[in-house]
Amino acid sequence: MEVNMSFSNDMDDECEKLFRRLNPPRVVIDNEACKNATVIRVDSANKHGILLEVVQVLTDLNLIITKAYISSDGGWFMDVFNVTDPDGNKVTDEAILDYITKSLGPESCFISSMRSVGVKQSMDHTAIELTGSDRPGLLSEVSAVLTHLKCNVVNAEVWTHNMRAAAVMQVTDEETGSAIIDPEKLSRIKELLCNVLKGSNKSRGAKTVVSHGVTHTERRLHQMMFADRDYERANNDELDEKQRPNVSVVNWCEKDYSVVTITSKDRPKLLFDTVCTLTDMEYVVFHANIDAEGPEAHQEYYIKHIDGSPVKSEAERQRIIQCLEAAIERRVSENALFKGQLAIGFLGVLIYNLLGTADSMIAKAYLISFVF
Repeated sequence: MEVNMSFSNDMDDECEKLFRRLNPPRVVIDNEACKNATVIRVDSANKHGILLEVVQVLTDLNLIITKAYISSDGGWFMDVFNVTDPDGNKVTDEAILDYITKSLGPESCFISSMRSVGVKQSMDHTAIELTGSDRPGLLSEVSAVLTHLKCNVVNAEVWTHNMRAAAVMQVTDEETGSAIIDPEKLSRIKELLCNVLKGSNKSRGAKTVVSHGVTHTERRLHQMMFADRDYERANNDELDEKQRPNVSVVNWCEKDYSVVTITSKDRPKLLFDTVCTLTDMEYVVFHANIDAEGPEAHQEYYIKHIDGSPVKSEAERQRIIQCLEAAIERRVSENALFKGQLAIGFLGVLIYNLLGTADSMIAKAYLISFVF
């Protein structure tokens, strides 16, 4: 059976490559069409997940998407994005423009199978994924365990939402400076970290995954928190209704679409967070209009489930609303960023000083990057 599945996957990939060669994507970047933004047009063969890959490329460059029109009804995908740099200016850096063209144009690989996009093996570091209950001092305890086991944290990002926490860490072995390959040590890391994450909360589980794979960190954090059901609000949820995104889902019976409308405070990476969640929930975006030129962002999506059906029930409608609210809320835009050449074990001291003595839970997502 495994041989048959492998053969089927290989055939799918070859068909995709052939289709792409016959229908290469086209990218047009125009700095004259709009007074205050760079206009990027992307045309290509349509495929589930392709919108997310395009948005991910733009977002990873820290570009701000102020407007977007998306149409992928049928076999062709046509997008128009108005983007600026983080300072609100047109994008004029030739290196960035060239990267966009290569990443989204005929030379790109973003149409390749979703089984492989953004996932590759790495012997440079070991990836550790953590999911558990948020509580005071959690990061300092995790750091203490890794320091005790002689693990050097190269990069870590932590998100919290609804009393749950998720983290993706890249660590190396202190002795070798590369990925941890000792099975006994890997097992010990999983065991100790899982115990830390469980804490005293017996009602919700904890999960630790260790691998040598490399994924898109923010995409993975969304998937982890979605799988952990962080969208299920606690009874004592203190977030004011007025602070929540305004999300509505209605069916457009004449066209057999479900229309998702979102109004929220604008912030960087908002479009990525929304599209990521719709994609992971297996909804296809056929049309969309995005307007984020002011302090508020307005998003409108015309969607169907991957099986071709619109939203079928009130329970499904509520789940979409809850998941999109969570996707927008779980990211905090004001990350703390640390870079520098640091000694082994310094991370534990740094995190303890930042969070270990705090009386409240982790209030924001901490991005900790160490450059050696």
